[in-house]
Formats: sequence, C-alpha cells, structure tokens
Amino acid sequence: MAVNKCIKFLLFFFNLLFWLSGCIILSVSIYLKVSKDGNQITNESLPGIDLMIAIGVIIMMLGFLGCCGAIRENRCMLLLFFISLLVIFILLLAAGILGALGEKKVKDWVKERLDKFTPLSDQPDNVKNDLEKLQKELKCCGLVNGPSDWEKIPDSCRCNATDTECQQSGVYPTPCSTQIIRVMEKNMEVVLGIAFAIAILLISGMVFSMILYCQIGRKEAATTA
Repeated sequence: MAVNKCIKFLLFFFNLLFWLSGCIILSVSIYLKVSKDGNQITNESLPGIDLMIAIGVIIMMLGFLGCCGAIRENRCMLLLFFISLLVIFILLLAAGILGALGEKKVKDWVKERLDKFTPLSDQPDNVKNDLEKLQKELKCCGLVNGPSDWEKIPDSCRCNATDTECQQSGVYPTPCSTQIIRVMEKNMEVVLGIAFAIAILLISGMVFSMILYCQIGRKEAATTA
C-alpha cells in the first residue's frame, strides 16, 4: 500500500510553517532581550522573554524533526514527533486550566516578587531610576504599598489634577504592582487566542503524523509480506 502523497506533503508543509514560527518567536525574543532597557523591576515581575526563547528553540527542533520524518518516511521520527506534540498539548492544556483557576495566585506571585525591592530606601540608584521610569509610564506610585513605599515622594509620582487617576494630593495613589497586573490582564485575551491557535496546530500535526505513521507501517508490512 502506497503512502498518501497528499498527507505526506501536508505534514511537511505544516512542519515547515511550524519551524518558521519557531524562528520568528526566537528572533523576536532575542531582539527584545537585547534591545530592552534592562528594567530590573519588569524583568522580575514578567520573566517571560527567556521562556519565549526556550519555546522558540523547541518549536524549531520539532518542526525540523517533523519535516525529516515526513520526507524520509521515517516512523521513528514521526512517532517521536507525535509524542512531543502530545506532551506539549497536555502541558498547554494544564497551564490554561491552572491559569484560569489560579488567577489570584498569579497576582500574589507578582506582588511577592516585587516585594523584595522594598523598602525602596535600601535599594541602589539603578532600581530607583527603573521604578521612576515605570511610574511615569504606568501612572503609578510606589511598588507594592503605593506612595508610602517612598520616604520622599519623587516627581515621577506627581500628576496633573485633570488626570482621572490623580488624587487630591497631586500623587498617583495606585502602586505599580497593581498596574503591572492590569497590563497582564489586558494582554490575557491575546495570549489565550495564541494558545488556542497553537492547540489547533498541535492537534492537526498529531493527526497528520499518526495517519502517515500508520500508512508507512502498512506499506512496510506489505513489502515484507
């Protein structure tokens, strides 16, 4: 029994796209890691770039493995590819469930990571400068407890009375940890959309690879018979 050429090249094309997407994720992640301003506070609360680099490398390796397995009709490579996709799919599903159920734990984790920068008076100048940049950008003051985190409130905490987020004292009342969490929540829909698209790709890859795996097995059985 001959291997279905359509399935074979569909799997190859799928893995080529998979490999290219890994290249893009890896390139963008490295660019962000190299070009970002090195803010220690955002690095501590959002350590996602290193994770993205790892994901990009894994996707590239899996895409290459799937391409070789499809073109060479290698059952061992295809089985390894299928198992890898299945493991990633299970991990993605588990991460989604844990993220949905443990939203409060994520918020507590971010605050706990940032809490080590308090009291601000004990921090070096570079940390204080990073926080002041963050305060201007996110319209916040202080790190965890609000303006009370500062012994002397800096100008970056001052706000215009016409600003809706400004209080009567002319200082932003919201701590930056709260604003960072809000930014994360706003981007969550995009993250979920990407995760859903990846899940569809993983399922498609598993289906194609298993179909091709079975067809190659039947072909080898017919040849040896």
